[in-house]
Amino acid sequence: MAAVPNRVSNTKKERVVFCSSDDNAKMNQIQSTHAPDGREFSVKPLLHLVEDIFQRAAPSGLVTIVRQQGAPHAQLDLLDDKALRSGFDEMQDVLSYTINKISCEISCKSSGGGDPHATTLAIFQLLSSYSWDAKVVLSLSALAVNYGEFWLVAQLYHTNALAQAVALLKQLPDMFERADALKPKFEAINNIIRATLDVAKCVVEFKELPSQYITADAPEMLTATAHIPTAVYWAIRSIVACASQIIGLTGLGHEYIASTAEAWELSSLAHKVRSIHEHLVTQLSVCYHHIDEKRHIEAYQTLIHQFETVHIDNIKILRTLIYANDDQLPLFNGADQNRVDGAKLKRASLDVLRRKNVLLYISDLELPHEELEMLLQIYTEARQHPKRTESQFEIVWLPVVHPSTPWNEVKQKQFESLRSMMPWYSVFHPSLLDRAVIRYIKEVWHFNRKPMLVVLDHQGKVVNSNAIHMMWIWGITAFPFTSIREEALWREETWRIELLADTIDPKIPAWIQGGKYICLYGGEDISWIRQFTLMANGVAQAANIQLEMLYVGKSNPREKVKRNNSIIEAEKLSHTLDLTMIWFFWVRLESMWHSKMQHNRTVENDSIMQEIVTMLSFDGSEHGWALISRGSGDQDQMAKIKGADILETFEDFQSWKHNADERGFVTALNDNLHGRHSQHHCNRLILSGTIGSIPEMMLCADCNRPMEKFIMYRCCND
Repeated sequence: MAAVPNRVSNTKKERVVFCSSDDNAKMNQIQSTHAPDGREFSVKPLLHLVEDIFQRAAPSGLVTIVRQQGAPHAQLDLLDDKALRSGFDEMQDVLSYTINKISCEISCKSSGGGDPHATTLAIFQLLSSYSWDAKVVLSLSALAVNYGEFWLVAQLYHTNALAQAVALLKQLPDMFERADALKPKFEAINNIIRATLDVAKCVVEFKELPSQYITADAPEMLTATAHIPTAVYWAIRSIVACASQIIGLTGLGHEYIASTAEAWELSSLAHKVRSIHEHLVTQLSVCYHHIDEKRHIEAYQTLIHQFETVHIDNIKILRTLIYANDDQLPLFNGADQNRVDGAKLKRASLDVLRRKNVLLYISDLELPHEELEMLLQIYTEARQHPKRTESQFEIVWLPVVHPSTPWNEVKQKQFESLRSMMPWYSVFHPSLLDRAVIRYIKEVWHFNRKPMLVVLDHQGKVVNSNAIHMMWIWGITAFPFTSIREEALWREETWRIELLADTIDPKIPAWIQGGKYICLYGGEDISWIRQFTLMANGVAQAANIQLEMLYVGKSNPREKVKRNNSIIEAEKLSHTLDLTMIWFFWVRLESMWHSKMQHNRTVENDSIMQEIVTMLSFDGSEHGWALISRGSGDQDQMAKIKGADILETFEDFQSWKHNADERGFVTALNDNLHGRHSQHHCNRLILSGTIGSIPEMMLCADCNRPMEKFIMYRCCND
């Protein structure tokens, strides 16, 4: 979106260009002639024809033509008759008469050396019934006729007998022979014509601004329209000067010598008209900004209305979200990207999603590698069984890039690299997401950099504003990913090792089946890890139990966790997970917390929520921690311990060994821990600020007292 120009800083310049005392007197005269009678015609076709004449007339200057003596002039492209005459024929008779009258007015006044302002005023009086845009375009048309006729004779002089005869009558041959001396004059004339054309285009552009988005009484429009009469005056004044120069060349032959005063006038006029054009462009930018904002609001309200309306299928919603021209296929089919039989096969229309459940995968271009890798695994699993009910969905990636973000080759490659990793559908380019759509995604769906999955059913209705949490917890079992399905899944769950970890390592289900004790532990202190694993193995041997240990590190695993993994594997301290699965373990826990929060569950009214918060608080601790479990589906067969407490408890194992023999290891461990519980403890719960709404108050999972709330900024580096 273009920046809004600084109106204050331009005020002084505007006074210089538009508001000199001499201009004010002249403009009072001009304004008194303006009496439009309401007749309107489309000036665009006429302006296009005029511009074409100026472009074709002496494209390389007089010198080029003279040097081509004896050589036939190159064949020019034929006029695009349909394009130039469209909308012009119905007014041709009236306009031709008016254009001829303007041309005669200029010829008569200029031949007698008349005052340029008087000539300009006469033209305004002749055009009093026309609008400002029509005045300037009709005047340009009169100049185009004279200018075009002059150069037509010049271009055909050496190859056409009729042109030679006309040139002789106009005494042009001598002038043709002295072309080098006249070159600066024609360059000056061309400069004024280009500047005047630019002003005319701006005036026409102001007239064509959509009134439904910017009314005549809008402040931006009032400022612009106040400048237009002056702009039109100086444009027509420049047209008179150019026409006078052309007429002056005709019939004077070698006697014509350009005066210093004439050269100064042409240069001064060119500078004046260019300055006016710059100010008009600035004001147009302000108006377009106003229009863009109005269109943005309209598009945003349309989005809101569309999502509140019941539809037959999802196509209307998808077309509202993803902009697509009739000749454009807006989707990229990731499943086809490895094909070699043409790029078109990789693109798809929105119709491929008709009446399907669609998961909108929303992210920016800084998409976490771990997240994409896990989603790929889940999606691949779904596609291996396409007939199953839970596989009946499509994913579409919506890359959110703010319109103000500069789009360059680096961004393009980053986008294409991510898109190439996705076997599902993607928007073909981020620009297909309108600014209003991005606003809706952020304000209504609360997208804040962290990737999310918005679920649309076959009618395009949003059935879940973010199913990413369901996807991480239950995978495709969560289909159709609705809030009702989420509640039903939670009703079936208990706090058990399967819920917590059976998806992060294929060995865990086998350990559960074999009746083994499972220990998950984490933290970054390698000294504590060595001490804990050594003691745990000793206690397991003394208790005569089979214990399997798995290191799950910390959330947002980086170099420390990576180094710990290497040490643990080298020293054979326990089993480990790769960094992606460590990330997934903690993301699933955060997802459980968020999922429960969506259904108004707290540590006070939900036992699973209490366990989730405890686990997340372990991750916020500077020390290690451990969770030990046996079997499935029994919360009493699970113990969670902070680092210092577990070391003390293991050191004191002989004091509670008999209890472990009688009641079971985990039960005895919990009994011992409860006896050690201190009223003085410190739990820290660190949650990502982008995972969703953060409650104002959180209760401690240990003592149910409100926890203090802090804000922490953390870099991704260790």
